[in-house]
Amino acid sequence: MRIDVVSLFPEFVAQCAAFGVVGRAQERGLLSIHGWNPRDDRPFGGGPGMVMMIDPLRAAIGAARAADPAPARVIYLSPQGRPLTQATVRELAGRERLILLCGRYEGVDERLLAAEVDEELSIGDYVLSGGELPAAVVVDAVARLQDGALNDAESAAQDSFEADGLLDCPHYTRPVEHALGAVPPVLLSGNHALIARWRREQSLLRTRQRRPDLLQAAGLAEAERRWLDEATGSGAAD
Repeated sequence: MRIDVVSLFPEFVAQCAAFGVVGRAQERGLLSIHGWNPRDDRPFGGGPGMVMMIDPLRAAIGAARAADPAPARVIYLSPQGRPLTQATVRELAGRERLILLCGRYEGVDERLLAAEVDEELSIGDYVLSGGELPAAVVVDAVARLQDGALNDAESAAQDSFEADGLLDCPHYTRPVEHALGAVPPVLLSGNHALIARWRREQSLLRTRQRRPDLLQAAGLAEAERRWLDEATGSGAAD
């Protein structure tokens, strides 16, 4: 997979992507990241801040497109975009190329967005100094879903929001006994069926406690809904 980053600070994203899973994905030839640096100017209509100009950005996007013949989806990282979800990450991870456009100052000229951008994505309802951090988030999220990026591909399938869309269950490691508490005995039992059941129940409980909105689309079995109601002492499941 190839990701091109159009930014006033492309080296920022490259540095973020040099470590961990993303760095390993690049070393294994599963991902390549390329930076393109445009210019900026002040907006018409007055007001504070600056708006990134059309021609330098369009030239940078054009250069990124021309650098590889594979079709690329151009994404503008913006607080006005649709929220980035794991489902969107999976869709993006299946593409051969992405071009990520990072805004700065007051943003990007609207005409450029209409002409060159395929979609806008947001990583949350807050404002950052620029699109570089969101771009790094997208790079990390899609990189770890590339085949061979993780040493154990099954670990991705068990993450929060994967499979049924629930939050992940709690995890424990050595030592078994610690001043902060002990590892739940079921995880030491060696009974894989009981362990799987415990993990499922813990996932349901954690999702009810922290993100009850996710239960609506989880497609829980009726027996699970009843168990969850009893375990939490509540009425009908969300």
